[in-house]
Amino acid sequence: MARWWVVCLCAEWCGVCREYRTAWQALAARRPDAAWRWIDVEDDADLVGDLEVETFPTLLIGEGATVRFLGPLAPHIGVLERLLDSLADAATPAGVAEHAALLARIQSAHPRDLAKAPDPG
Repeated sequence: MARWWVVCLCAEWCGVCREYRTAWQALAARRPDAAWRWIDVEDDADLVGDLEVETFPTLLIGEGATVRFLGPLAPHIGVLERLLDSLADAATPAGVAEHAALLARIQSAHPRDLAKAPDPG
């Protein structure tokens, strides 16, 4: 399993998400050290569970089973790059149980390690 998970929680109807996805996929290709997942909050409602995603895109970043970030992020790929770099350099904080459960559901539903080929979907 990948050490890092980068999950974008979006919706197909969201124009911002559709525009962001191309840059997100390009970053995934440049950073094969993580498992990258694009989760549609409506199509994959069973994975998202009770989490209310109100702002798109919302990113979930996990290190192993620990959630390191969960929240909306400006749809500029440079912001995500800086966030990933800062998380890699920072101490691991304690996670929120509900967020860890969300990450575990996503990891279980997408068990394949994507270190070689990021999955855009």
